[in-house]
Amino acid sequence: MSEATPHPNPRSALADLQRLLVFGSLLALLGAATLWWRGHTIWAAVVAAAVLLGHAWALGLEFALAAWVNHREAAATTSLSSWVRAWWREVRVAPQVFAWRQPFRWQALPDTDAPQAGAVVVLVHGFVCNRGFWLPWLQALSERGAAYATVNLEPVFGSIDDYVPQIEGAIRRAERLGGDRPVLVCHSMGGLAARAWLAAAPHHAARVGRVITIGSPHRGTWIGRFSRVANGRQMRVDCDWLCQLAARERELSGESPYEQFVCWYADTDNIVFPASTATLPGADNRLVPGAAHVDLAFHPRVMGESLAMLASAGSSPSARTVS
Repeated sequence: MSEATPHPNPRSALADLQRLLVFGSLLALLGAATLWWRGHTIWAAVVAAAVLLGHAWALGLEFALAAWVNHREAAATTSLSSWVRAWWREVRVAPQVFAWRQPFRWQALPDTDAPQAGAVVVLVHGFVCNRGFWLPWLQALSERGAAYATVNLEPVFGSIDDYVPQIEGAIRRAERLGGDRPVLVCHSMGGLAARAWLAAAPHHAARVGRVITIGSPHRGTWIGRFSRVANGRQMRVDCDWLCQLAARERELSGESPYEQFVCWYADTDNIVFPASTATLPGADNRLVPGAAHVDLAFHPRVMGESLAMLASAGSSPSARTVS
């Protein structure tokens, strides 16, 4: 039995930061308990509410902005109840990702360390995430006997172009794990990092099968205008970086560079909006009504259909159906 191969990123600066945030929240709750014990019940309630419900209020603001922006699209018909249900799902899933899987469980399932028959997957996470984001996917892939390689995209707030060598490393590891061309599965900003890798050399597209993106801001996102960090600025709608990326893709692959892409997107995405910015021309664009941004990555349809595609991972993409 072979020894486990250490992950190329044995540490995660993001995990360190998020652990500090979790411990800080626990200390704040302890402070709230102390205030309550000393009779300062109102202040105790304020502190506890800020810690326990603060993310729900922040998500509510994101959803309100997304609903307002999406409403301006001609085809926007999403009901208020759909937005509320999406908000509630995101309220439940976000703490699982950002307060548990990424800070404490990101090393729970190591990358595949020996060649296997069948599909090989490279998973690329998004903004302010690490490989712990993919834990449910890693469990599902392991159950199916599929090999996988992951990345921790760092520096966390660096340029997306800086992530190209890290993806190249993951692709090379994946190529050693099986005979089929690897499939790229990318969430959010990870889809842009994958596109930057594809555009880095003419032969890169032939090295992978499908490229599955989930809630990726292919044309940027409206909320990106508020970012002041490098990769956040690169996700502003139709910014120079995105336009230059698209130009490189057309130069390499002609006017239809996205035929191997499957793009999952949602009409209630609270991070990538307007909704159409998560699609690509000529790709297999698949709409999931009523899903939120993080929630979309673990939606039963998204996971089910994406995992089913692995059976034909090394073959050419089938005919496209645009939702």
